Amino acid sequence: MTDQDFTPGLTPGHLGAPVMEPEGRPPGARRPRSDAPDPHRRRNGLACGLTALALIVVFGGAGLTGYTWLQGQQRPPAAADYAGAGSGEVQVSVPEGAGLTQIASALVRNGVVASSLAFTRAAKGSAAAAGRIQPGTYTLRQKMSAASALAVLVDPANANGLTIPEGWRGNQIYAAIDKKLQLPEGTTQRTAQEQGAELGLPEFANGSPEGYLFPATYSVTNDTTAADLLKQMVERAGKEFARDDAEVVAQNLGQSVYGLVTIASMVQGEADNTEDMAKVARVIYNRLAKNMPLQLDSTINYALGRSTLNTTVTDTRLDSPYNTYQHAGLPPTPIGNPGRQAIMAAVDPAQGDWLYFVTVKPGDTRFTDSFDVQQRNVAEFNAVRAASASAAAASSPAASAGAPSGAPTGGSPDPAGH
Repeated sequence: MTDQDFTPGLTPGHLGAPVMEPEGRPPGARRPRSDAPDPHRRRNGLACGLTALALIVVFGGAGLTGYTWLQGQQRPPAAADYAGAGSGEVQVSVPEGAGLTQIASALVRNGVVASSLAFTRAAKGSAAAAGRIQPGTYTLRQKMSAASALAVLVDPANANGLTIPEGWRGNQIYAAIDKKLQLPEGTTQRTAQEQGAELGLPEFANGSPEGYLFPATYSVTNDTTAADLLKQMVERAGKEFARDDAEVVAQNLGQSVYGLVTIASMVQGEADNTEDMAKVARVIYNRLAKNMPLQLDSTINYALGRSTLNTTVTDTRLDSPYNTYQHAGLPPTPIGNPGRQAIMAAVDPAQGDWLYFVTVKPGDTRFTDSFDVQQRNVAEFNAVRAASASAAAASSPAASAGAPSGAPTGGSPDPAGH
């Protein structure tokens, strides 16, 4: 045997080396073709190809089906809707704070639109409906298209509602209800007096709705009565105080719930703006804690049935339980109907030692715990009022050359607020 590691020549593995013959092939026998087709292998390959093609068809079809289904899912389903402006007549009330879904449900319930989805889609796609639909009672038709119904609702002129401003007194509200319902003057006031026990008032109100006629917009239909509106207002007021947990808050502040309502009504009548309400409330609580007369002009105005900034020394001597210059503590009832901000101020007053305040001019309310500072502020208030009255008299065609009479005095020498 030759050791190829030491014998010159080519090894079998070297490029160009002769191919080793397999053992056992007879000399001169034909070498088998390495690329000869194998019939078994040919059949197996064909089967694999057909299988792969089938899988492509199956999975390709499934993918196409899935894509089609996904596209269908992304496309919103059709919403049932009527065509045209409808027929007949029906009244639908939109309460204050109602959202599109709540309004849509009311429309479907009254047979106005075919589906909630059609209305909400129309409203969300409308620039005119971008603002809030006003509360009130709308006269619509049955089987209206969603677009037609929306066109009625977005027009404030179609809202048949009664709006009660914040701070209005009971007699103002009674007159407004009479006018809205076209009732004889005094009808609603008699209703409040005769049906006070049926309005849902708390027992401590002693049948007086003052303070519990919550300012908001209320729906009015052809069937609405004065008692209906009064009940709605009382119910709404109850909810507003309930959400503030008024009983617990009142105890913490050393007041009754009725006291909170009364304080909120005075805050509403005294504050120049909502930002000052919590401070005004604190002045009231501080004076009550010191057993000081409240000396608020708003309570005298309530007793006299007026609304003015001019309170004279004579006014402060008025013989009335609502004269907080003469009587310490709270007046016997609220002096108006407070709104949400005034209620919040009464239940959560600002922190401070103030005992006095005066609105020298709009937007300029000054709070202090100093009597001397208050006197200077009141003097400035009187000067501003006098200058305003003189300017008004000078611009009037009938103005005289004399000084204006009836200039305000600023009330008593120790007013809590103006």
